[in-house]
Amino acid sequence: MSSFERILVFILGPTGSGKSAFALRLAEERGGEIISCDSMQVYRGFDIGTDKPSAEDRARVPHHLIDVADAGTQFHAADFAALASEAIAAVRERERIPLVVGGTGLYFKALEDGLFPGPGRDEAVRSALDAEAGERGPEVLWERLAAVDPAYAAKTGRRDRIRIVRALEVFTLTGRPISEHFKRTEGLLGDERPVKIGLDRPRADLYRRIEERVDRMFDRGLIEETRRLLAGGVPESAAPFKALGYKHVLRLLRGEICPDEAAALTKIDTRHYAKRQMTWFRKMPGVRWIQPDETDPASVLPAPGRAERR
Repeated sequence: MSSFERILVFILGPTGSGKSAFALRLAEERGGEIISCDSMQVYRGFDIGTDKPSAEDRARVPHHLIDVADAGTQFHAADFAALASEAIAAVRERERIPLVVGGTGLYFKALEDGLFPGPGRDEAVRSALDAEAGERGPEVLWERLAAVDPAYAAKTGRRDRIRIVRALEVFTLTGRPISEHFKRTEGLLGDERPVKIGLDRPRADLYRRIEERVDRMFDRGLIEETRRLLAGGVPESAAPFKALGYKHVLRLLRGEICPDEAAALTKIDTRHYAKRQMTWFRKMPGVRWIQPDETDPASVLPAPGRAERR
């Protein structure tokens, strides 16, 4: 397989920036398949509120990692990284270009950089450390951290209670410094270095698109979809109901707010979420930021047959 054929593309940006449409055009023009990087589109039945690609779009270009989890399950970044790496390999076997597309920054990071391989939370250990930090101050725990893991302590503020407690929790559970665990963190891309394309829009334009998107969701039947999911036995506590499109519809169905309020609050929450996404993505190294309406999708990749430098 040529170096061009081994190109891996990340297309990222805030909600409403036009990632799906841009990726669809790129995939059609350059022979690609789309791997969704969206923490909510993985759930079956949650279609309108997660703004899944239409059946027509999925017929035009193969899409992966959509509708792969039941509403009652908790889908994690580690699950995404494992499934996405398998999808990338399968797309390569077909000698097509994998396009990882979405707005879930943690999922991109999990795929490229890997996830922390140390232990999960231990409520008993954490509670004891947290109580001690409250009684004696986080500086006392920092001194203890500095004795067992000076490298990590040097990067951690003396009053950074959350990070200090977590580091001591890991050391208590494993007997090894948290800095050693981080050294063992590996991504799933091997020697691949993705071409990262970020979609950027003027704030006013992005907010207009967000408002139009929310209006379309409600017009397409977001309230009815939510009601149907609840009637089908999906509890309000299910993970996908935390998606922006459903939070205020649930309140509406409980009689707490009216439809206009639900739509208005969804727009506000979505704008705030878009700002948080951009904060995350701006810190991601190696992203080429473009204006999607002014850029030919095919131009973001090397010309066919051109060798890509590594």
